[in-house]
Amino acid sequence: MRLMDQENSRSVGQRSRVAIATVIVVVLALAGAFAGGRLTVTNGTPATTSAEAGFARDMRVHHVQAVELSMIIRDLTSDADTRLLAYDIGTSQGQQSGQMYGWLALWGLPQAEAEPSMTWMTRAAIGDTGSGGGGDSTGHDDMDMTGSEAHTPGDPMPGLATAAQISTLSSLAGVPAERYFLELMIAHHVGGVEMAKAVLERSAERVVVDLARSIVASQESEIGLMRAMLAERQTG
Repeated sequence: MRLMDQENSRSVGQRSRVAIATVIVVVLALAGAFAGGRLTVTNGTPATTSAEAGFARDMRVHHVQAVELSMIIRDLTSDADTRLLAYDIGTSQGQQSGQMYGWLALWGLPQAEAEPSMTWMTRAAIGDTGSGGGGDSTGHDDMDMTGSEAHTPGDPMPGLATAAQISTLSSLAGVPAERYFLELMIAHHVGGVEMAKAVLERSAERVVVDLARSIVASQESEIGLMRAMLAERQTG
């Protein structure tokens, strides 16, 4: 009975963290939506199936999980470096999620997916003539699918942690939790960088390009930091 109570308590705690993470992202989204000068559209309004819109929707989902993982680890460790890293990741990715929420609102596009996730990553890059591919970066013309070998529309996003992995993280504490968090977040960042580089190949929209470049620079730097932190915590 005591074990069942502990499991129920852990489940309630995990649901609460997810709910809190979602609230934080929404609040930051509302703030980011009105950030001065960051929502200016320079190349016309992207279409709902454009790379810009698909990236905004998918990267927001990616970022929400990063916020969730960051909140989980802050409850599981007292290590100052890990907690600071988690705070930095949670706040920066929450703010970036707000910017992307604002883009979609400004463009008059729905926040929900118009097609299976990651579909935009299988479309032709700018300048790729492919098999009749084309269309401008804002999606005003049809763009043929290029048959990306790396992604299938609807498949999990690169680096996204599974529900089982999140459950495992929540069951740990101290150094084991720190190690597992770092492993998950390194993979998460690698996937985020991949997505950001993909949109850089498919968009000339200034705000999208600026944010994607920022994501690549910051997350590649954090990957190096996290790999060093992980090496320090390896046993044996």
